[in-house]
Amino acid sequence: MIKLFRSFNPLNILWLAVLLFILRIGYVFYIPDKTEFPFIELFSRLLIPVSYQYVIPPVLNLFLAGAVVFGQAMLLNYLVNHYNLLGKSTFLPAIMYVFVSGLFTPFLVLSPPLICNFLVIWMLFKLIDLYKGEEAKSISYDLGMIVAVGTLTYLPFIYMFLAIWAALILFRPFNWREWVACIIGFVTIFFFLAVFYYMHDKLGQFYNIWLPLATKFPVHITINYYNYLVLIPVILILVLCFFKLQQNFFKSYVQTRKSFQLLFFVFLVGGFSFYVRSSFHLDHFLLCAVPLAVFFAYYFLYATGRWFYETLFFLLLVSIIYFQFNTF
Repeated sequence: MIKLFRSFNPLNILWLAVLLFILRIGYVFYIPDKTEFPFIELFSRLLIPVSYQYVIPPVLNLFLAGAVVFGQAMLLNYLVNHYNLLGKSTFLPAIMYVFVSGLFTPFLVLSPPLICNFLVIWMLFKLIDLYKGEEAKSISYDLGMIVAVGTLTYLPFIYMFLAIWAALILFRPFNWREWVACIIGFVTIFFFLAVFYYMHDKLGQFYNIWLPLATKFPVHITINYYNYLVLIPVILILVLCFFKLQQNFFKSYVQTRKSFQLLFFVFLVGGFSFYVRSSFHLDHFLLCAVPLAVFFAYYFLYATGRWFYETLFFLLLVSIIYFQFNTF
């Protein structure tokens, strides 16, 4: 299967759809009667006065989430091939994104982090463009606005702001105007939102919705570790990827090396920003899916020993299907 997706063949789109269906069809028999989809943050609820939960029938929710994942997989695949991050054109980023976005059952339905992955991919297009762009202030301003829009959808997305500054460090010589431009872009969105709250005499609520950012980082989280055994092949593939990256690091173009450093930083920011929520939600870690899919694609593209990497891929597939529908 990996050998099939290593090539850039348009027919792989059909195989991508088949695997997406296989990874999700079983959940139809286990999906709850009601699926919660709080599609906006407290920031925006004054702007969109509608019901925010249980607005989509469960099966339709599952179907729409699959369509979103498919679209994001194709966009991510285009991003990686457009900037030649892997050294050759391939469909591996798409299939790896489909797999990573199906690791756990909370990943299989619509959620704010899943929607925000469109913004993560959009940001990566612009962030990588910083490397060769002569005029970066406008790009930086746009990136600040993208982070603000994502924050309106999902509050922890605000920490993606750090990815902008990381990209400016990696890709650009220091220019304080570029650093300030992203702040202005972010403030622009929330300035108009604050004016809207002020006009409705609810400026106090606008202040209160920022309070979760002062939440202390949790020192203990209660989880059932048996439900996370699926992460064993994930961690193994990730470790093998880092070894492969280390071997080829200085053989790659400068832009490629810096892009992978940026992806790793996005992965860390996406993972560690979960604490902003008062309760632990597993679907938050969908924000890590985009960089993780690229890392997986890199390993499987350059891995040697077909029997080994095909077995590892099959193990990942089986573990996802098994652990999604078995609780301990």
